[in-house]
Amino acid sequence: MSHTTNGKSLRVVFPQWQACGVDYAAEFTGDLQRESVRHGYEVGPTILNAIFPGEADETVVVPVVGYDTGVDRGIESRSAVLENLRAATARIAEQDPDRITTFGGDCSVAVPSVAHLAAKYDDDLAIIWLDSHPDCSTPGGNYQGYHDMALAHLTGHGDEELLKELPQTISPERVLLAGTHSWNDDEYENVQEWVIKLLSPDELRSSPEAVVEWLKATGCSKFVLHVDVDSIDSAEYHLGMGAESGGLTKNQVQAIISAVSTQQDIELVGFNLAEFIPRQVLAIQEVVKDVPLL
Repeated sequence: MSHTTNGKSLRVVFPQWQACGVDYAAEFTGDLQRESVRHGYEVGPTILNAIFPGEADETVVVPVVGYDTGVDRGIESRSAVLENLRAATARIAEQDPDRITTFGGDCSVAVPSVAHLAAKYDDDLAIIWLDSHPDCSTPGGNYQGYHDMALAHLTGHGDEELLKELPQTISPERVLLAGTHSWNDDEYENVQEWVIKLLSPDELRSSPEAVVEWLKATGCSKFVLHVDVDSIDSAEYHLGMGAESGGLTKNQVQAIISAVSTQQDIELVGFNLAEFIPRQVLAIQEVVKDVPLL
């Protein structure tokens, strides 16, 4: 890969769970306990870090607070989210990496990592947000989970106190929403107003070329790829919290990831993998939870 950045790579394991709305999580418990599903966001990044092993001295695990609160200023568990954001931002700044891989947790775990890279590369950085949801809600909308506000805050829209914690935001013109098809009431208007480029699943089924063309057209030499596991149609694999049908297939998502990751003139400097809920693991935790030896 040409124009490769020399310097430090960092892995961020960020097991944040509070950014998902309590009521939203309760809709998808199934046979699992309500709290198990929400706390699945703690288990997911641990598993991802295990199956994609990295060097221990290049990994930081963000200490996530243990408490949970109600809605404050339009955000579920706002004080916990703010404290977690500060912890993640500080640890990333201490390491000052040139490249970051982030395992979550909910989608908002991407915010401190991308904000750090935005400050480092300024207008030479683009973002591909591969997700069934646009994550462009703002506080005061019909959904209070901060994970659905992640991209809004990264583009400078949202809670002022949270925004002050970010070293830099990114211009919406250098953001692509790919595979997005499930919207909250306020999000579509926000995406239109902020002029964020959108490619629906149907525009990407036959080929990932539209994503590659957009990336090249930005003129940036570096980019971040954010992948929410619910970009894969839940009818094929239910990997995330909610069941989102009508999305891309696993092979289509893999084709997009491969196409952009192997570009010769544009370097991948950030990768986020988020929203993985390992239901079978949560089930076995519930089965043996009363065993004193554990």
